[in-house]
Parts: sequence; structure tokens; C-alpha cells
Amino acid sequence: MARLFDAYIMVDWSAAAKPATGPNSIWIGILAKDARLKLQFRAVNIDTRLKARTFLEDMVGKLTKRGDRVLLGFDFSLGYPAGTAAALGLKLDGKAPWQAMHEHLAAKLKDKPDNSNARYAIAAGMNYAISKGPFPFWGAPARDVVSTLGSTRPDFSDAPLPEYRLVEQELRDSKKGQPKSCWQLAYSGSVGSQSLTGIPHVHALRQAWPEARIWPFETGPGPLTEESLDGISIIMAEIYPSLIKAAPGPGEILDEAQVRGIANHYASLDEKGALGAAFSTGNSPDEGNLAKIISEEGWILGV
Repeated sequence: MARLFDAYIMVDWSAAAKPATGPNSIWIGILAKDARLKLQFRAVNIDTRLKARTFLEDMVGKLTKRGDRVLLGFDFSLGYPAGTAAALGLKLDGKAPWQAMHEHLAAKLKDKPDNSNARYAIAAGMNYAISKGPFPFWGAPARDVVSTLGSTRPDFSDAPLPEYRLVEQELRDSKKGQPKSCWQLAYSGSVGSQSLTGIPHVHALRQAWPEARIWPFETGPGPLTEESLDGISIIMAEIYPSLIKAAPGPGEILDEAQVRGIANHYASLDEKGALGAAFSTGNSPDEGNLAKIISEEGWILGV
């Protein structure tokens, strides 16, 4: 059975406020065919988000130009809990809530060349629009605490928005993982700042690539097939590297090992003809939850 993809690029994102390399910085793992058509892996460590986007645009462009279909994975939430766009008062104008949210964040959050941005101020502003108080975003360092953004977790019981997306709740309930909430911006294991800083770059890449689609928002709930991928050369998806255990090899750090491990995992599934089925949205969610996933929340590849 032929592979669905020719190259697998996995991105371990970072919300660092300054240029940084090494642990907890941006690592991009590229598993692509060499001159002998054998898959070879290499990892690239990039110090700023703007440089990472430029690198991805160039690398993916080279691969698609030679006829490769690329799976591009990002390790942060590509969507927010259902109801977020409405709570923010975003005008849809025929757009899906996820798309309105991507456009909103792309317009608000601008990374500077030195990796700085105003993400805490932007989160505080969104909190004001949603609740007029410090909900739902939280986790600000002391210097960024204001009346609409606190350092500690707000009360999510009987709240207008849930703490977790459906896929995160699925991982927690099944004990396959303990993902943090996209509302948490800082402190141990947090991913909220990665989503805030990452989605604008995903939006920019999608705008640059007419032949790309973001799964599952633009493809449906899956599974993917060669027929459903006709005319599509790039699939962008959310990944969760902790789904597999990747031990660092000699000279590797954990971030590097994780992008290598998850790239090889998806490539192995593809070789067996099983990757298409991994593009599904859980164990037959009911129609209401499926609509939330497709229109706003998104899902993690392989969950």
C-alpha cells in the first residue's frame, strides 16, 4: 500500500520571550526522502519563531516543489474550547469559529525579531472581552498580573467555558496523558502561551499555501485516504509527542528525541497503511461533540 505522505515534519514550539536554543526552544524534526528515496531524519534547532516560520515555509516549499506530500505537525492546540469565539464576540461573517479565532490571534499577536510580543496583555484583553475579569486565561508572571489576568487558576466550575477541550478531556479520562489547559499561560508544563504564539504562524503558513489544509477543520473528521487528499500537498495537524516514549540517543536532548520519535511513529503507521485511520476524532463522538471538534476545538492526531 502506498504511503499517504512523503515527508513528516514535526515542530516542538516554544513561547520563549528571547532568542533561545537548546532545551525548551524550537525544535523541528524533518523525516524526508534522500537522493536514494530513503527516509532520513534530521533535527533543526531555531532560536526565534519568525525564523522558524521562514524555515518551514522554505523547507516545505522545496519538498512540495519536488512532488512530495507533507505532514506538518505542531505540538500546541490549534483550537480553543467550543464557545470561545462567541464569548469573545468575534464576527464570523460566514467563517467557522476556529478560523475567526486564528484570524483574531494573527491580527493581535505580532512576534518581533527578538522573539518578544505582548501575549500577556493580549490574554488580559481577551479575558476582559469574555468575563470582564481574570477568566479564562491565567498564569501570568507577577510583573504581568492585572485585574483581568491573574497568576492562579480561576474557578472553572459552572463557568461559561470549559477548562479543557474534548480531546484533552479524552486523554485525561483514558489516562493516556495529562495535557494542560490551553488557558494556562505559564508555569510547569503549560502550553497556553505556545498556542497563543503559535496559531498566528500557522495562520500565516496556511495563507501562504493554497494547497494546504488544517486537519480536522478543513478536511472533516477523517479518516484520510488518497482520494480525499487529491490536490492537497500539505496537511497541518496538532500533535502530542508524549503519546509515544522517545528516549534521547547519544548527544540528543529530550525535545530533539521527541520530534524524532513522533515523526518516525507517523511514518511507521503510514508504511503499514494505518496512518489514514489515525486521522479520526476519537471513539465515535456524538453529533454535537463532533460539530464542536470540527468547527472550533480541533483534535490531536492519533488520539
